Parts: sequence; structure tokens; C-alpha cells
Amino acid sequence: MKSKPNFRLFDKMSARKSIAQIQHEAATSQLDRTLGKWHLLLIGVGCIIGAGIFVRTGSAAALHAGPAVLLSFLIAGGVCAFAGLCYAEIASTLPVSGSAYTYGYATLGEFVAWTMGTLLLLEYGLAASVVAVGWSGYVVNLLADVGLHIPPEITGPPGQMLDRGGTPVMAIFNLPAFLVCLALTALLTRGLSESAKLNNLVVMIKLGVLAAFIIVGAFVALPHIQDLVSRNWTPFIPANQGDGKFGIDGIMRAASIVFFSYIGFEAVSTAGQEAKNPEKDLPFAIIGSLVVCTVIYTLVAAVMTLLLPYGSLDVPEPVALVVDSFGGGWTWLAAPIKIGAIIGLTSVVLVLIYGQTRIFYAMARDGLLPRIFAAVHPKFRTPHINTALVGTLTALAAGLCDLNLLGDMTSVGTLAAFAIVCVSVIYLRRAAPDLPRGFSTPFYPLIPLLGIGSCLYLITTVPWDVLAFFFWYMLAGLLLYFVYGIRHSHLRSDGAEP
Repeated sequence: MKSKPNFRLFDKMSARKSIAQIQHEAATSQLDRTLGKWHLLLIGVGCIIGAGIFVRTGSAAALHAGPAVLLSFLIAGGVCAFAGLCYAEIASTLPVSGSAYTYGYATLGEFVAWTMGTLLLLEYGLAASVVAVGWSGYVVNLLADVGLHIPPEITGPPGQMLDRGGTPVMAIFNLPAFLVCLALTALLTRGLSESAKLNNLVVMIKLGVLAAFIIVGAFVALPHIQDLVSRNWTPFIPANQGDGKFGIDGIMRAASIVFFSYIGFEAVSTAGQEAKNPEKDLPFAIIGSLVVCTVIYTLVAAVMTLLLPYGSLDVPEPVALVVDSFGGGWTWLAAPIKIGAIIGLTSVVLVLIYGQTRIFYAMARDGLLPRIFAAVHPKFRTPHINTALVGTLTALAAGLCDLNLLGDMTSVGTLAAFAIVCVSVIYLRRAAPDLPRGFSTPFYPLIPLLGIGSCLYLITTVPWDVLAFFFWYMLAGLLLYFVYGIRHSHLRSDGAEP
């Protein structure tokens, strides 16, 4: 029996997939190509507009940036624009499932690809859990408005103290968050085309709700604009209190928080093998979703901070709180806004779970994860076992996790992943300059370099306890690679580019 090549450790870690091999995988994929450019755009918008604007914006303004949270959104959007242009180039060149994981495999090698897969678990798996927790908060609030009170013990993670009518209650499990993850997992198991149609409807509903919020908010504010600016926007940048509270430092800290809400554009690239015309449609959807959502975010943040003092916005449902302040017969709008938030968060959880399953599908196809993650259902043509496992783990995390810690963890993982994608574009330009590209990053190499630098800078604004947790998480992931991934990689037998 012929033995396999005895790669040295470094050779194994730096082994790369050839471009031809990746393009062959795309051409022979078992997944159906059912998504056009507008489907893909709405997938990106559906994932971007969610927890960031409906949940985390209030705390970012109240605790860190004040009215200048508008600048935080623009900064976070700019960082994402640098990374998004790099994503658009590499997604049009390598239109396959796996997103940044596959890009890393083709450029920087297997070890970087595994690291990227570990980071993307934070970006998708844990982020879906965080958004589900926000979804639970709005559902509980809306049901309370109509007289249906869910026992507080089942509306939060274990050990969290909740204030209900002035009485502290200790939570034991977040049941609504757990159940919504399971329901959406069942939908994804049935097939992507059905999920995409639902996502399109959901996105249109929440865009309508946010448009109503912006228009009505502006209508309410304009007659009193000078007074509101004097009371709530003066000073626009509150004095620095140290430790990431207000001032320029606070704006940057808030940018790292609201950055969480921009991760949706990257989810578009996970659908590379299910896009009808990936070379043109993926760049359109990535860049388009970023532009649309940045405009919406800044307008919503402007209305929020203009109508209410920023210090009052540190609540789970800041958008609904602002609607309640409209007065003048507009209080009826609170219920539709809360419903819109629930619908919006639902679509985000759907897309995040979807993205995580496609990344695991790609890693299992390469042998870095067990083969069960790559099994495709004979009827629905979806990675059904993979989806069920990911959805169950996401649901458990949603029922047990703390919102703020995991939100920061998600941002750190995403920023690191974005930086690696920018590095991958630089490498691929040098290693394969003649490779056909459906889209090329403008102002090369300035844009990729700005992407790398800005992502790494925002990571440094995160609290040290989160960075320590991130370090131990990455260390555990790397140990798993050396215990399992490096031993089962298909490149050991199929060949690789050293």
C-alpha cells in the first residue's frame, strides 16, 4: 500500500488549495444556484439591519459616544467599506461556499483557513445567539403591552437579575430566544429558496418600519429643532471621562460596539455556490447592502439622539422608547415599531444560522471537520444534519448566554476575520495577478491596507477581559486543529500548493 506524503508540520499548515481546485468545487457543487442579485442584496440587508439598530445603539450612545454615535456608525461603516471592497473582489474571483474560510485556504494556507473558520464561528454562531436574545427582549416587551406576561425566570440567562415591577428576579433560562432559533433551523433545513422568499418579505417589512420611524421622527423634531439641538446635541461630543466613556475614545469604543451590526454584508459571500451569477451579483450585493444600511443607521441614530437625551437610551428597546416620546397622537406607532424590530431580528437570526452552516459545510468538505457536516439531504438539497446541529447549539447558547459579552466577542472575531480577508487580497494580487476578477478593489493597495489597520485598531478599543476571553477561545480552536483538523485534511492526499 502506497503511503501518503510525509509532510513536515509547516508544510501541512501552509498547504493551499489551488485556484483551479476551488473553481472546480464551485462548478461541481451539489447546492442549487437559485439566488439572483436582489435576493443576495436582501440577504445582506436582512442580516445587517437587526440587533445593531434595535438593541445595541442605545447603550453605545448612553455609555460611550452620546449624540456622536452618528460618527461611530460612519466610522464602523467606513471600516466595513474597506473590508467590503476586498470581499467583493475575492468573492467575485472565488465564488464558493465558506466565505473568508475558503479565501484564506486559497491564499494564506490551511492554518490560516482554520483560524478563519474559528473566527467565523464567533461571527455567525454566537452572533445568531446574541440577536436571538435581543429578539426575546422585544417579544417579552410587546406581549407585556397586551397583558401577556411571560415569567421573568425564563426570559434571561442563568444568574441574571431582572427587575420586574421593582422586584428583583433571578433568571434561569431564556426560553423565547431558544425557541426562535429552533424554529428558524427547521425552516432552513427545508430549503434555501423558501427561506430566501421569507427573508425578502421580512426585509421589506422592517425597512418600511424604519422608514416610518425616520419620517415621523423628523416630522416631530423639525418644529422644535433648535430647542432639541440645544438640549440633546449640545455638546455633540460629550467630554471624555476616561475608560472609553465619551470624547474621541468613546466614539471609537462605540464604533466597535455598533460594528456588530454590520456583519451581514459578509454573509452574502457564504452563498457563492448558490448564486446564479456570482462574479457580478456578489460584489453588487456586498457593496449595495453596506451603502443602504449605513444611510439607514445614521438617520435612525440621529432621530433617537435628537428626540431624547442620550443618557436615557440605555435600554433593551431604545427605538420603541423613542416612539413612545413622539406624543401628539403618534403613540400608536410603538406597537408596529416593536413588531418591526421582532421581524427584523428574526431575519438576522435566519441569515446568521444559514451562514454558519455553509462555513461548516465547506470545512467538512475539506476534511477539517467530520464528514457529517457536509451531508446533503437527498430531497431538500441542504446540509440538513449540519443545520440541525448548528441550530441546536445556537439555541442553547441563546438560552444561556449574556448579551453584552458575546456581542463584544462577536465584534472582535469579525474584525480579525476582516483583516485577514484584506491580507488575502494583497496576497492574491501578487501570487495570481492574471486571475480573472469580476470586480477589482479600487485604489489598491491603499484600501486593503486601510482595512487591515482600521480593523486592528478597533480591536484595541475592546475591554481587556473580552480580549482575554478571545485569546483562550482561539487557543482552544488551535488545539482542536492540531488534534483533528491537520490529521484529516484532504489536502494531505489530494495535493496542495506549498
